[in-house]
Amino acid sequence: MRLTRPAHRIAPRAGALLLVLTSIAACAQAPGGPRAERMQTELRKRFGSADTNVDGQLTRDEASKMPWVSKNFDAIDTTRKGSVTLAEIEAYAMTQRGARRAGK
Repeated sequence: MRLTRPAHRIAPRAGALLLVLTSIAACAQAPGGPRAERMQTELRKRFGSADTNVDGQLTRDEASKMPWVSKNFDAIDTTRKGSVTLAEIEAYAMTQRGARRAGK
């Protein structure tokens, strides 16, 4: 078997291709980039402030300190337990974001 190009000329191109594909994969894993990270940080900060008894859940009363969560409380509280966690709020927000993107 004979190669048409010397290996020393193929290797740098393969390395560059691998770098590009890795970068694309990394971007695909970051759904919103820096803006999404800032929003998530802000959400966690507000959740911490609203969670007055520090149990990791917001009751409807505690959620009143977060207008968007309060407005969507019933939709977020899918199990109807009367409280929502940060993970449930984040999941609902991602669902809403996906629905908005699909509508564009």
